[in-house]
Amino acid sequence: MADTKQAADSAHDARAERRANRLAKQIKNFAGSHGGSAEGQLAYLGQMGTRIVLVGADGAWGDLVAPTHAIAQRAAELAGITLHESFDGDFAAKVRTGPYEWSRMAGIQLGGPSNT
Repeated sequence: MADTKQAADSAHDARAERRANRLAKQIKNFAGSHGGSAEGQLAYLGQMGTRIVLVGADGAWGDLVAPTHAIAQRAAELAGITLHESFDGDFAAKVRTGPYEWSRMAGIQLGGPSNT
């Protein structure tokens, strides 16, 4: 019985590591496409997992979702990015938004594109 549980745990750990490696590769690709580096912040989404919010050196931003906080943390570690505790202050000031983001943020109030 213990061998079965140990095998299941080992398989789960291997799947989690593969997922973290895939996310780390995506993070590195994002960083490479946006100035060569990126910083991030992990945001808990409840049962959905954890969002990895990324900000590139050029101010571009994006996000990925990991199934667990541990996988998100491991992916950030593998990618070698700096993680911030919160998305405010100097970190938030690095984000550069364009006309698309502004029209989406104010879409309902200013007659921009709708969310549907």
